[in-house]
Amino acid sequence: MVIFRLFSVLTLVLLNGCAAPAKQNAQEEFVKPVRISQVKGEGQSSDTKTDIDPDVLYMLLTAELAGQRGQYEIALEGYMEAAKRVQDPRFAERAAKIAMYMKDSDKTKEAISLWLAQDPDNMTARKIAALSALRSGDKQAAIEHLDKLLIIDPAGFESSMLELGSVLEKENKVAFQYDVLDSLVLRHQDQAVIYFVQSLLAMQMKNSDLAEMKIQQALDVQPDWDKAQIFQAQIAVFSGELNKAVALLEKASAKYPENNKIKKLLAQVLIKEAKYEEAGDVYQAVIAANPKDAESQFALALINLQLDRESKAEEIFKKLVDQPEWHSQASFYLGKMEEKRGNTEKALAWFDKVKDGPFVFEAAISAISLLAKDNQFNEASSRLDVLQSQFPKQKLRLILIQAELYSQQKRYEQAFDLLTDALAIMPDQKELLYSRALMAERLNQLEILEADLKKILSEDPDNAEALNALGYTLVEKTDRYAEAEKYLEQALRLKPDEAVIMDSYGWLKFKQGDVKQALLYLQQAYDKRQEGEIAAHLAEVLWFMNRKVEARKIFTKAIKDAPKDESLLDFQKRILNAAE
Repeated sequence: MVIFRLFSVLTLVLLNGCAAPAKQNAQEEFVKPVRISQVKGEGQSSDTKTDIDPDVLYMLLTAELAGQRGQYEIALEGYMEAAKRVQDPRFAERAAKIAMYMKDSDKTKEAISLWLAQDPDNMTARKIAALSALRSGDKQAAIEHLDKLLIIDPAGFESSMLELGSVLEKENKVAFQYDVLDSLVLRHQDQAVIYFVQSLLAMQMKNSDLAEMKIQQALDVQPDWDKAQIFQAQIAVFSGELNKAVALLEKASAKYPENNKIKKLLAQVLIKEAKYEEAGDVYQAVIAANPKDAESQFALALINLQLDRESKAEEIFKKLVDQPEWHSQASFYLGKMEEKRGNTEKALAWFDKVKDGPFVFEAAISAISLLAKDNQFNEASSRLDVLQSQFPKQKLRLILIQAELYSQQKRYEQAFDLLTDALAIMPDQKELLYSRALMAERLNQLEILEADLKKILSEDPDNAEALNALGYTLVEKTDRYAEAEKYLEQALRLKPDEAVIMDSYGWLKFKQGDVKQALLYLQQAYDKRQEGEIAAHLAEVLWFMNRKVEARKIFTKAIKDAPKDESLLDFQKRILNAAE
């Protein structure tokens, strides 16, 4: 759940020229007919002169045709001259937009000046004038135009600033916009909205201290502004001060008990702090106040899943699945719950119900994973082929999944070749390098494995997964234990609580003859993750120490959970069968 968001990227219809659109789109915008025969615009007084001189009419027709042909200089001159001769702000508007598209700052200023002279309270003209001044660095003009915007439409000032900010952000002019507002606020010290926008801009500039100061100034002027209170808490979250954020939101929630926006943000911060019980209580209160709040119901279901209260989560999801806007999300999680229970058919049925929304791809991947676990590789591959055409942007992930499918079928050469072909196109892609290294290990191509993992480490020396994979391979496949120890010790420093790395290091110690240290690390790894390879390593060390009853006990449990695990089967063949 996103609990901190600055500017939503807004597309300014009024600023179509700013982003330099493709010419076809620009033509569609700029050549829209201007009803030349009816120049009296909305709001014009009835005594405004409406007759157009034949020369002006010719200019307009020429400008229209030029615009359609992409001859914008001719179009601009035509509209500009018409704007000077006829008191109709639409001609000046058209000239201003064409000038902005052409990035002709002088012509833009001239056209906007004409436009505002004919329609001084036009918000669109004023916004374009402000943007032009901000872009060109004309501070005084920018202050005057923003001042007018604030006076004409104080309620819309915030949204106007965000519109301008979304454009100026791309041009690295946010700091100048902030500076202009710093001057504007001297004229309007009682306007909390200016401080609020400055706080937003400060966060955009990654200056959380300045943002905090400005949001406090906004609240000093308008203490009961819930939006500012929420943003103050968001600043605290962004700065990592979660306790402060919770305190601010709890205070605000107590003061405004009917404000569910504050409650929801509080719940989200509590989730970020892993305080799931408390977050659940907050969502319960929100739902009690508004039983139709499906968003909060969905969040509460996820919290119940986190707390292993599957029956409560399932109850909520099954209610939400009947609501069209929540059908796919609820179906996905119902599928995940059935997958966890080992109910493959039910899980697949739920995943196949996910037809739209953000979980379509993940549901499809989950279904493929289930089919592969069930050894239905043909169906899994068939579904994967469909996804490749449906989700071309997910090409990398789909390649990795296809390689995994090959690996599960022990088709290691095909997986290796697939990954090699992908690396020819994306030679520095870490996940491809790592996956090919794993396939190279299966094919006993240790030189390629080592080269791929070292390439990852050359770019990312603190990549714990690559360090562990390289270290463990050197332990398992070579006698280069001193070199392996260097990699594994570094991996342990980076992730001291990772079970797989503990296992690798424990196995290294066993190979080096340090049985006591081996047992210590392997037991810690097993306590954290009771998977086959870790169990096999621990059982072998216990067997070596003549603690055979314990070794058999660990093996028996592990082989029951994973009867096809290669490490366990190898231990059984080498150790247990040989002892009988």
